[in-house]
Amino acid sequence: MKYIDFNDFERREHYKFFEKVDNPQFNICMNIDITNFLSFVKSNKLSFYYSMIYASTYVVNEIEAFRYKIREGKIILHDSLQPSFTDMEPDKNLFKIVTLPLKEDIIEFSNSAKEASRDQKEYFPRIIEDQDKLIYFSCIPWISFTSISNEIVMNKENSIHRISFGKYFKEKDRFLLPYSIQVNHMLLDGIHVGRYVEKLQAFIDKFE
Repeated sequence: MKYIDFNDFERREHYKFFEKVDNPQFNICMNIDITNFLSFVKSNKLSFYYSMIYASTYVVNEIEAFRYKIREGKIILHDSLQPSFTDMEPDKNLFKIVTLPLKEDIIEFSNSAKEASRDQKEYFPRIIEDQDKLIYFSCIPWISFTSISNEIVMNKENSIHRISFGKYFKEKDRFLLPYSIQVNHMLLDGIHVGRYVEKLQAFIDKFE
């Protein structure tokens, strides 16, 4: 992690522009084609949820713009971000929040996430990592949503990405996943989200 000189920050004018609004967060929802990815996950008997968290985090870390964060009025650049996700307790209608580092391999991460979630008894454990280093993930597997909103503390400096998945569905011969990403407009624009989605689609298409 390193601090960035604001005078050298390419987005300084855009940062100051969106700093004036009450809530600079924006959210975009779309459908992601998971046909190849779903086949890979099923053939390897992995959790689709954990695997999608891996893919999303991996691609976020590949794009420098997504690793810029705001901390106490200053811009920082993280070396990498890590996932923090909601997960349901077995036989309960209650969720907990699980946080763990990203592994190099998707299979290793999926298995580690499953083990970490199984072993964790607390619903909301204290997170020792820097909060702005996290990506918040959630899943609504009961609904193929077309729009979604997230709870958020009204703090302009909140630059934690929020990514949500819905219930995937079949359209003709393809499987599609409702996918949502929420980011801070002081740091990112629609073009950044568009490039992220393109890279994510290309990344998961490689799995078969």
